[in-house]
Amino acid sequence: MNKGEFIDRLTDSTQLTKKEARKLLDSVLNLIQNTLRQGEEVKFVGFGKFDVRARKASSRINPQTKKSIQVEAKVVPLFKPGKELKRQIQKNLKVTRRGVARK
Repeated sequence: MNKGEFIDRLTDSTQLTKKEARKLLDSVLNLIQNTLRQGEEVKFVGFGKFDVRARKASSRINPQTKKSIQVEAKVVPLFKPGKELKRQIQKNLKVTRRGVARK
């Protein structure tokens, strides 16, 4: 689902117009981004946690040249699903040869 499809579903499940739904979604996403930029986490109990993590500098191999390259340390965003979200996914989806399918 992309952002436009998400907004359509949001308008279907609320009394919001598309313009209001888009503004609400943009506000929520901006708030999460700004909070993460400050190094803080955002928790939604049962759904999950948005956080940032430090990655150590490391040595990798370029697959084309086979030469070793240094990758600098960096901070990356992270999402950790909550117990309820994991439970709902396990309840409604199954693993197949081709990946994931509804039960």
